[in-house]
Amino acid sequence: MVFDDATLVEMLRRSYVACDGLWFVKAEEAHDLATAFDLDERVWEVMPKIQARKARELLSIEGGGLAELGQCFALKLASEGHEFEVLGPADGELVVQVTRCQWRAVLERAGRGHLGREIAHRVCANEGAAWAREFSDEISFTLDGNMCEGACACRYVFTQAQGERK
Repeated sequence: MVFDDATLVEMLRRSYVACDGLWFVKAEEAHDLATAFDLDERVWEVMPKIQARKARELLSIEGGGLAELGQCFALKLASEGHEFEVLGPADGELVVQVTRCQWRAVLERAGRGHLGREIAHRVCANEGAAWAREFSDEISFTLDGNMCEGACACRYVFTQAQGERK
């Protein structure tokens, strides 16, 4: 049997999202919410490294500047099913605005939207910082607003030190 790429991508995306949520719920059931968050945070400290390295490979990207980071991070977001806009890089800054977050949508459907604020602070913020480190020690990261706290978009802001701009 042969399946088209869109069908394969949708099946893998759904499995990936379901697996992430399922292991979290099972960790919470076996321990408690705090432990599940601690484990989630530890997983998402490593996952960006894996994703960034694979994105570089798939896109044949060698450099470590904001433009390269933007391309790779956009691939990650697109593959997860987010709606977003990449602004820049300009003046040493790359802004990625996520206007529809796949993870937030899943939380809302599961009746667990109240967990979004903590996930934004413990997971999303650390994930962005890990992506920045994968491209250069001279790139810093700030999560400048997120939808789980009422913003109209999650703003991932990557800033490159002036001496390192490409």
